[in-house]
Amino acid sequence: MMENPSALLQEAQDYASQLISEKISKDVTFHTLQHTREVVAACEKIAETEELSEEDRLALLVAAWFHDTGYSAGHSTNHEGASIQHLLDFFSSHPVPDEFSNKVKGCILATRMPQNPQTRAEEVLCDADLFHLGSPYFKEKSRLLREELRRFNGEVLSKKEWRQNNIAFLEAHNYFTSYGRKILQPAKEQHLALLLQKNPVDKTVPGEGKINMPGNEDFDSDLSDDEMKLKRMKENQTERGISTVFRIMAQNQSNLSQMADSKANILISVNSIVLSIVISTLSTKLESNSFLLIPVILLVTVCVMAIVFSILATRPNVTQGTFTEADIRDKKTNLLFFGNFFRMSLPDYDWAMQELLADKNYLYSSLVKDNYFLGVVLAKKYRWLRIAYNVFMYGLILAMIAFAIAVAMPQTAEVYTPG
Repeated sequence: MMENPSALLQEAQDYASQLISEKISKDVTFHTLQHTREVVAACEKIAETEELSEEDRLALLVAAWFHDTGYSAGHSTNHEGASIQHLLDFFSSHPVPDEFSNKVKGCILATRMPQNPQTRAEEVLCDADLFHLGSPYFKEKSRLLREELRRFNGEVLSKKEWRQNNIAFLEAHNYFTSYGRKILQPAKEQHLALLLQKNPVDKTVPGEGKINMPGNEDFDSDLSDDEMKLKRMKENQTERGISTVFRIMAQNQSNLSQMADSKANILISVNSIVLSIVISTLSTKLESNSFLLIPVILLVTVCVMAIVFSILATRPNVTQGTFTEADIRDKKTNLLFFGNFFRMSLPDYDWAMQELLADKNYLYSSLVKDNYFLGVVLAKKYRWLRIAYNVFMYGLILAMIAFAIAVAMPQTAEVYTPG
């Protein structure tokens, strides 16, 4: 068994993450750090159902982190070989037994198309690498892959050709693990059935040649140009309507928040001025005008309370500023609020935002939550502000009444008695 496997895995993660973030072209839109993290997470999930030794599991996860680092070479051809070279560079500074190194290399090579795993760990990585084929994110992931092939590889195919390539690839592909066959295969077949509905005649790519992995398959049927324009127009109108609603709500809440802060600042300024006048002027006269003591104390108390409640209305509430990978995958974290991410590293925040932007439901849910919690904060702000104004208004009235009574009451005069 490896010594300190947790440390080795963490160092492999850091090494591969930095390599992918800094060396891989921005034109690579699918095989990103986000994809690598998803593959690692899928490996952990699938491995739970497989009987892997601790060493095999460690080799699997190290391979998952390194399996796409070869894209840093600037091309996708034999990127598995380039990935292994990066792995060997890592092992040169982190020595491991040859048997372990060979297991990791075997896992990486097994992901080369067509996949040909020989061990259980290799089967797990192969299924994890194509986990998205049986996931709800198949369409979005395919779009990212098509964009990558267009920008990074220079491959441009028509919608029909893409759809045919997708069908051919899905029909030829099979999962290797029991998890893949039971959980992922049914979902993948649903995606295939949907593609076949859009392509009832030609279901395979004509001619011979390499089959591309699924790219940006178009799930729209072959409608006429006018129908397509009308459909896109309606979709765009819906998107614009949603954007307008959220924008108006955000502007309204921002304006209300600014108004509350402005009112609180006015109240703080006014009461500070009153306090300074009272302390500097009346405090020196209380000794000779003791009947003003109670009204002055009442006025000072009112001013201090109004200032305190005004400060409570404007005082910010900052949260812990961190999130976990599970929070993002479970869509629990609202990344639109800075208080949920300001302590996170840039790579983690970038990955989380990519997850958010890739999932429309997650995005809209975050917008809804952000608007809701802004409303909650705004309600709290106005509640404190209302209390502050009530204290100031009623307290000032009471203080003035107290002053009037104190002045109107006859004062006890000293009677001088000659001795």
